[in-house]
Amino acid sequence: MNLTLKVWRQQGPDLKGRLETYYAKNISTDMSFLEMIDVVNEKITLEGKEPIAFDNDCREGICGMCGAVINGRAHGPEKGTTLCQLHMRQFSDNDVIVIEPWRAKAFKVIKDLVVDRSALDKIIQAGGYISVNTGGAQDANSILIPQETAELAMDAAACIGCGACVAACPNASAMLFTSAKISQLALLPQGKPEAARRAIAMTRVMDKLGFGNCTNERECEAECPKEISITNIARMNREFLKASFISTVQ
Repeated sequence: MNLTLKVWRQQGPDLKGRLETYYAKNISTDMSFLEMIDVVNEKITLEGKEPIAFDNDCREGICGMCGAVINGRAHGPEKGTTLCQLHMRQFSDNDVIVIEPWRAKAFKVIKDLVVDRSALDKIIQAGGYISVNTGGAQDANSILIPQETAELAMDAAACIGCGACVAACPNASAMLFTSAKISQLALLPQGKPEAARRAIAMTRVMDKLGFGNCTNERECEAECPKEISITNIARMNREFLKASFISTVQ
């Protein structure tokens, strides 16, 4: 099939960007979206022009590196799918596809579709870890955890930190990401010792970095490639309130 692509091109973070038009011809419906861009980039390179810059790594929906807004939707039209897992059979012949980077104050555009998502790393550094000695596998197996609790923790841990929740949110909020990281530890006994400090520290850093607040629009949940539930945000709010009360009492 043949497609018309309108791609955001921006040479640097402090330069103005623009949409440029490219034509993708004879594209197989079995290609992934990134493979389609590879084909377009090959043509652009042969013409002596600079190829489209975009983030990617594993191309298996695991690493969270890929990400772009496709026709106004983070990661494209297919639910529960990363951009590298999106296949061209989701589009039709002669479609016009608009491709833009994540749009958020905290995600500065580096070049074209590449944005700086190190703000998410800073949130993790503020408290997304445990310092207790968990021992070996046999020690972990000796700690009894209800299956329902373990599944909730694993569901939260599925977050790959791609930033789609931020890009989809009208407030550019990182609360789904932050709440997933807080939840996966708050639900497990290994994460309890630092729970109060973690909830306050990660929330404060999130606010400091310029992310917006949650207003329950639920775009984040709808566009998350791992379908992280916004119930994690409710849990995060409870953890924050408990932690604030403890800090006040102490």
